[in-house]
Amino acid sequence: MLITLGYLVYEKEVSKKFRSFGCFGREHSCRSRSHPTSKKRTPAIADPDHPRGFPWRCRDIVSAPRVFCCFSIVTAQTRTVGKDEEEGEGEGEGEGSSSSSGSFGDFARTAPMGNSQSQSPPAHPRFASASRAFTQKELEDLRSVFVSLAAQSQANGHHVSLPVFQGYFNLHVPLSERLFDLITQKRKDGQLNFEDLVIAKATYEKGTRDEIEEFIYQLLDVDDDGNVTRSDLESVMITVFDSVFSPKRVQTGGSPKQQDLRIFLDSANFSENVQGHGDQSMSLEDLRRWFAVVPSVWKFLGSLLVPPNSGRLGTQVPHLSCWNNIDSAEIILKEEYAWHIGGVLSEEELEQWKLLYHSSLNGLSFNTFLGSINNSEGPTILIIKDREGHIYGGYASQPWERHSEFYGDMKSFLFQLYPHVSIYRPTGANRNVQWCAVNFSSEDIPNGIGFGGRVNHFGLFISASFDQGQTFACTTFGSPCLSTANRILPEVIECWGVVQKKQQEKQDAVRGTVLERFKEDRHMLNMVGLANSSK
Repeated sequence: MLITLGYLVYEKEVSKKFRSFGCFGREHSCRSRSHPTSKKRTPAIADPDHPRGFPWRCRDIVSAPRVFCCFSIVTAQTRTVGKDEEEGEGEGEGEGSSSSSGSFGDFARTAPMGNSQSQSPPAHPRFASASRAFTQKELEDLRSVFVSLAAQSQANGHHVSLPVFQGYFNLHVPLSERLFDLITQKRKDGQLNFEDLVIAKATYEKGTRDEIEEFIYQLLDVDDDGNVTRSDLESVMITVFDSVFSPKRVQTGGSPKQQDLRIFLDSANFSENVQGHGDQSMSLEDLRRWFAVVPSVWKFLGSLLVPPNSGRLGTQVPHLSCWNNIDSAEIILKEEYAWHIGGVLSEEELEQWKLLYHSSLNGLSFNTFLGSINNSEGPTILIIKDREGHIYGGYASQPWERHSEFYGDMKSFLFQLYPHVSIYRPTGANRNVQWCAVNFSSEDIPNGIGFGGRVNHFGLFISASFDQGQTFACTTFGSPCLSTANRILPEVIECWGVVQKKQQEKQDAVRGTVLERFKEDRHMLNMVGLANSSK
């Protein structure tokens, strides 16, 4: 590496200070414009912001009316310089030149030294700023990954091939091909270099939410025609499902069902007309609204450059623990639904969900429901399938306890599962989150369980008779009516308990003890409003 530094000079002193200026491994005489006898061409000085990299010449520097400092870092291969080149006939751009524009990218690049004929390409203008988004340790780790993948690509350590990229990140076509194309700046050369990887990860992982969403919007344009149509989205969702649920489906030889894909696609909006095309296109704003109601998809598409074995977000599906005496066909909650609901939950809440109540075995009974869930200290998931075939429910972050007014926290939410999926989180408009009224005689305190809205105008409510309920649009969650009508008639009701590791350890420690049995009895008395009379 040759480093050349021009001294601080005034215009009048330049002929004394600049007797020579080394650029690109050659030396040239450098004189001011006041010396017309000079016949030699002035050398170019590297500028990484210029398209060709060489806009400045020494004569431009020395004519400046103020002090000027030039610092250039140049990487050069050892070579023999001909006489014509010594006389300045070329500017380092002709055949046989091995010069490279000076930049931070050249300094950071650790090119293989084994092949004296190879040379590193000029650094991408965005590489220096992208590198600053990472710590030195992160860059070193990223370099190690790149070197390993490049070795597998059998490319002399220069680049990563598409097959190796697909295998490492466990992504299927067409999503993997589109992602590879975007990362490599659409060069279509099938070669992903280290600078490509740093720039992509800086935008895709370190950027603002808007920048990430814009990147994903381009990613969804699988055909690269400037439009994100329903067919584009469907092909992407097939890839997502294959990645999330592939272990079981590969063993069974199955594939995503059209119904499972449709419920996600039907929740998206395509508001833009496409000239000469029958389909409509999704706008960037459409995409943002879609991500708001399908956070599981946002999680997955936002972490594609994280290896699956490193804890990629959006891939975890809770283990659904059911009873042995129930037919799996009767269970409403399936893996695709659980993955959707889990899009707003932490990893600890996605380990195991345990079936606590099912109306087909326990009957449509409020008291049986309360008795079945009274030992669950963690969050619960209420799922309802009504006679219209719609499936929806709510996530209760707090235990179901007897109250005469709304309670709960802002972690609860409502959701839809069929005929389309959506999640509605608290808007902050009010704190009317959970409702659980038992054995109240006042009409102003309706007995039953519910979420959001206001009394007698709930976002979702099941009466104590468990044979009817209501759902209205509510500001608590910004949710619409969850069914075809405000009055609902439940056909099947399920309740699942979210089993967290600490909770499970605690339950195992006291299971079967007198303390545990007393606690269950006490909780049941509290639910029916008789706890105080037992003292």
